[in-house]
Amino acid sequence: QVQLAESGGGLVQAGGSLRLSCAASGRTFTRPVMAWFRQAPGKDREFVARITGGTWTYYADSVKGRFTVAMDNAKDTVYLQMNSLKPEDTAVYYCAASEFITDLAPQYDYWGQGTQVTVSS
Repeated sequence: QVQLAESGGGLVQAGGSLRLSCAASGRTFTRPVMAWFRQAPGKDREFVARITGGTWTYYADSVKGRFTVAMDNAKDTVYLQMNSLKPEDTAVYYCAASEFITDLAPQYDYWGQGTQVTVSS
């Protein structure tokens, strides 16, 4: 079992920055792929970024160059640094863990509770 807990969401103006955190606990070594997804009202859950083995990163085109995913292995915590935020980044952001290197939500079997990010124009 793996437990995930996100924090760091909030309200920010367009152009601003936020950093999300995801603290992992349990048998984290069984799930080497950690990802961030987001879901806006009325839309499907969307892949944002992932980090594999604490090192290799991959981003959705919509956030490339603005968002950075990183992991502190000592703390079992994954971060999502979000810069140059846009109103269209408004969503609930979820942390997820998988044994597969994928950006498909159904292949992630552990999820956090989500944290709201709202970007005002």
